[in-house]
Amino acid sequence: MLLKQIGYSAAGTFRRFVTESRVGSAMEAIRSHARRDRLLEIEGKIQKRWEQGKVFEVDAPSDSAKEGEKFFGNFPYPYMNGLLHIGHAFSASKVEFAAAYHRLRGKQVLFPFGFHCTGMPIKACADKIAREIEKYGNPPVFPSEDELATAPTAPVESGEAKTEPEKFKSKKSKVAAKAGVAKFQWEIMQSLGLKDEEISKFRDPTYWLTYFPPLAKEDLKALGVGVDWRRSFITTDANPFYDSFVCWHMETLKEQGKIVKDNRYAIYSPLDGQPCADHDRASGEGVQPQEYTLIKMQVKAPFTGKLTALEGRNVYLAAATLRPETMYGQTNAWVLPDGQYGAYEINEKDVFIITERSALNLAYQNFSKVPEKPTCLLQLKGHDLIGLPLSSPLTSHPIIYALPMLTILTDKGTGIVTSVPSDSPDDYMALLDLKSKPALREKFGVKDEWVLPFELIPIINIPEFGDKAAEKTCIDLKIKSQNDKEKLAEAKRLTYLKGFTEGTMLVGEHKGAKVSQVKPVIRKMMLETGQAVVYSEPEKKVMSRSGDECVVALTDQWYLTYGETEWRAKAEECLKKMELYHDETRNGFEHTLGWLNQWACSRSFGLGSRFPWDKQFLVESLSDSTIYMAYYTVAHFLQGGDLFGSTSTLVKPEQMTPAIWNYIFRDGPLPDTTIPADLLNKMKREFGYWYPFDLRVSGKDLIQNHLTFSIYNHTAMFPKELWPSAFRCNGHIMLNSEKMSKSTGNFRTVRESIEEFSADATRFALADAGDTMDDANFVFDTANSAILRLTKEITWMEEEVLPAEQTLRNGPYNFADKVFDNEINIAIVLTEKNYNSLMFRDALKTGFYDFQTARDEYRLSCGSAGMHKDLLMRFMHVQTKLLTPICPHYAEHVWTDVLGQKGFAVNAGWPSCDAPNYTLQRANKYLQNVIVDLRKVLLKQTAPPKKAKKAEPAPNAPKPSIAMIFVAEHYGGWQEACLRILQSHYDTNTQTFSTDQEILASLKDSPVGQSPDFKRQCMPFIKFKKDETKAVGVQALDVTLPFGEIQVLEENLNLITRQLVLESVTIHSYDDVNSLNLAESHLALLRQSPPSPGKPSAIFLTSEMPQAGAEAQLQAGLQAVRI
Repeated sequence: MLLKQIGYSAAGTFRRFVTESRVGSAMEAIRSHARRDRLLEIEGKIQKRWEQGKVFEVDAPSDSAKEGEKFFGNFPYPYMNGLLHIGHAFSASKVEFAAAYHRLRGKQVLFPFGFHCTGMPIKACADKIAREIEKYGNPPVFPSEDELATAPTAPVESGEAKTEPEKFKSKKSKVAAKAGVAKFQWEIMQSLGLKDEEISKFRDPTYWLTYFPPLAKEDLKALGVGVDWRRSFITTDANPFYDSFVCWHMETLKEQGKIVKDNRYAIYSPLDGQPCADHDRASGEGVQPQEYTLIKMQVKAPFTGKLTALEGRNVYLAAATLRPETMYGQTNAWVLPDGQYGAYEINEKDVFIITERSALNLAYQNFSKVPEKPTCLLQLKGHDLIGLPLSSPLTSHPIIYALPMLTILTDKGTGIVTSVPSDSPDDYMALLDLKSKPALREKFGVKDEWVLPFELIPIINIPEFGDKAAEKTCIDLKIKSQNDKEKLAEAKRLTYLKGFTEGTMLVGEHKGAKVSQVKPVIRKMMLETGQAVVYSEPEKKVMSRSGDECVVALTDQWYLTYGETEWRAKAEECLKKMELYHDETRNGFEHTLGWLNQWACSRSFGLGSRFPWDKQFLVESLSDSTIYMAYYTVAHFLQGGDLFGSTSTLVKPEQMTPAIWNYIFRDGPLPDTTIPADLLNKMKREFGYWYPFDLRVSGKDLIQNHLTFSIYNHTAMFPKELWPSAFRCNGHIMLNSEKMSKSTGNFRTVRESIEEFSADATRFALADAGDTMDDANFVFDTANSAILRLTKEITWMEEEVLPAEQTLRNGPYNFADKVFDNEINIAIVLTEKNYNSLMFRDALKTGFYDFQTARDEYRLSCGSAGMHKDLLMRFMHVQTKLLTPICPHYAEHVWTDVLGQKGFAVNAGWPSCDAPNYTLQRANKYLQNVIVDLRKVLLKQTAPPKKAKKAEPAPNAPKPSIAMIFVAEHYGGWQEACLRILQSHYDTNTQTFSTDQEILASLKDSPVGQSPDFKRQCMPFIKFKKDETKAVGVQALDVTLPFGEIQVLEENLNLITRQLVLESVTIHSYDDVNSLNLAESHLALLRQSPPSPGKPSAIFLTSEMPQAGAEAQLQAGLQAVRI
């Protein structure tokens, strides 16, 4: 069977995963796949030809005089913990189409492709399999759903943070999420089509490296991707050459002072025991640590109730705030009455009352007696804290109290909130509720003396809001209670930013100073005096791929100094010169450069390369993949076409010293080495020829990390002339307008799509999916339609055109020939523009959809005379070339096997053309519109009259057989004057008119405006022309068309007559008296609705009746649709 013939040949016993339950249906079962199978057959044949011809293997020219233009495009190497899916193919297709286009233009094109294995996901998955085998056997026998639900949970030991077993059950890694209902890693592997005896091998993380990369390579080959596979490689120390390259890269940065060791806050996975970067996360990509000031509000002795157990300790309610400068206005503290709190031991003396979640974060920031393990001395509820007397820093009150607040969120901060009702709308309304509602105080046991004596303390004056901004805003917005969340959010929006930027301090030693100036000063003072500590937590929830919720840890590790002033300036300089294709992309990079700071680049867990100077640490997965595009240029010399570099005979890994890398990539001196100088110079020349790369394509989600890191690292490692030239970012891809998800079945691997639709139909649908930063849409109907369109086109050429080649029309071109020849030129020019702009959906439109329509219209226009041989041959050649980047197998088959051309279509060259004649195109559009509108009038005229109720059937009107078309080729008189005025008031840059008042003033000053009823006569026409200009452009203001209407219509009388099924059609000038006389008795009606440029009028007559008696048959005022 055909599918078996093109199946996987990679390692392992991979079971092709095309489930009939998903890709099949009742219709699928009965529908013939002959067309798809033919495409698959063609694709297998063409791929063998490419491989035999080494079509995509390319080296730098040895002779600089023969260099010519080059194109080096690349794509972020995919992570190899599974099969490539259609999302990978979508992003990769952008650079693949671009590379194929530039190859067709005659450039030297390099498109390499590597495979990423660095990081912790593979290791984490391998460890999961090992644990499942250890716990459940090999193959494992997993418990049922009911058994899992009723399984007892282990008790939490004293002094350790509690983690509820259910907490993470529904949180899956990206792999697990794509595996639908699979709950175990073993089941996820089964969902990939793997058998049990194969799955057990994946407990060894190195097995993943030998298994998935070869499958990915086969999938990409089957998709027809034009890659130089000699240059492919995998990452990690399993590839000693790439490992050496990464070590050189890191050493160079360290020498420049761009890698330093420091204590920094980082998103951290307690389960993995290391920082959790974006690529290590199942959710929460892009989330950064949020730093707070933790205010220490000391509980005053003597302790009562449950707190008596803490006697002798310094006990604090610890409140996290982003506004330490407002602590002068504290009137109380807030707690959540039903909230879960604990008294956590920070050190020998101090105890913080906070939530368990915040205690866990603090434990990883050196605020726990036992490092990384919060010690809970006492479990408390919010009710236990209400009424606690507190001594809080900076407030003018010696004692304030803990009070209930109903809207506290315990997944932010510490669950303790300090209250500044003068400046916080939330605090103001909560305090007002307690003061004004005795029943609320009684409900929570709040004594009057804890609340009523405490008034607002003016601390900041804000222009427009005064010194009690919260009170004013809440009154203005008519906020009723602390539960009015939307209005309170609006109140904060109005006051917080303005308070920071324009507010002035009214109290303290910084009285009179701007809030924005003294905020960091006040914070520093509070930290230095021990009134507060620094606390950090993730901005939002972050889940690691290992399945635990991340914290923020203060880690001592290696960092890249992104954000450093001079380095950032270089990155910004690079960005400014780059082509980014979308403003949104540039904005994303500028925003990232604005916030990106030191980046933890070392890890303790996972796969990768180790720092040469500190081998306990691995290089983090986003840090070993920023300049590897340079490695592509020499990989084939080093690795000999082997992914692992294990078969290299020219160079040994240990020979690739930092000095060698510097010689190749940084123009360093030639070192003393046993590597042949000729080989070193070849590598150096290869790099010098291909760099800088011309295009890197990626999903927009990598702007905030990988792509920005790439800019930074290129500016550090290479001179300006070798910095990146262009990035193109795209959105994610949906399938049939729905999010791609394996759990819903709305998911396709690359292989599944090829088997279901064929490679070229898949590529066709990928090109049609979209080119903006918004999410694109891969539509199955588009892929199925492509199967039909491509095979029908092949059949048309093979069975209709080529067999009749000798009988096709020759000789001079008629009007339809000239139009079609011009349409071919237009298709070439527009498609070239779209390919250059990386707008592949538009390239598909202009180079295929519109081009096919032009061919079909030409065929219709030619009628029985048939199409011109030369034009048909030109069309087939041009169509093949325009479609080559998107559907290369189809194009290759047509080029060689149908058209009999030599060589490969992918190298056939871009089609040449004359400059398009857009006037001719417009003339043809005019002609087609006239025919369409004449047909509408005829249909309306010959339609049976509507019958009145209980009336006799009306006789059908006689069918017209004669048409007299009257044409006015020039606006005259007052209409011309109006158009001239409109032209003078139209801005072609903004495509807008002046105001109606200005146009009217010009009209009044013109000779036309001297008529007493000029408004009644001119204004409707002016409005009509303005509306028409908005619809079709400035050409609506032309006084005459750029072509002769009468000439166009007369050249195509045969077409018009045939299309309208008439016996006779005559064309007449409305400006010619003799022609008007031919209208005879219909002249009066013709003058009531006269023709205008581009809008002829017509009289239809029957051959049986004399012209003079045919007034009832007149259809005057035909308004042709604007060209």
